[in-house]
Amino acid sequence: MKKWALLAVIFVGGLLLWAEGGVPAFGDPSAPAYNYVAERYVREAYNETATINIVTAILADYRGYDTLGETTVIFTAGVAVLLLIRREGRL
Repeated sequence: MKKWALLAVIFVGGLLLWAEGGVPAFGDPSAPAYNYVAERYVREAYNETATINIVTAILADYRGYDTLGETTVIFTAGVAVLLLIRREGRL
């Protein structure tokens, strides 16, 4: 069973390293986020969301599902850690 887990980790790690090759470099001024999205957010955030704070408009309105997903992942990881600690008898 441990061999399958190791193979799965190596496969997923290799897949992540391969996929990382298509990501623009950090701070690259020609990246799509700098050329299209940021300008539109600043220009249209209030008109589209009726929220005065641009950061709140982006996190709650434009990226609501993404923020919910991140919160779900963090919550799930916390519950998993608590279950593992409880299983070991340390809590």
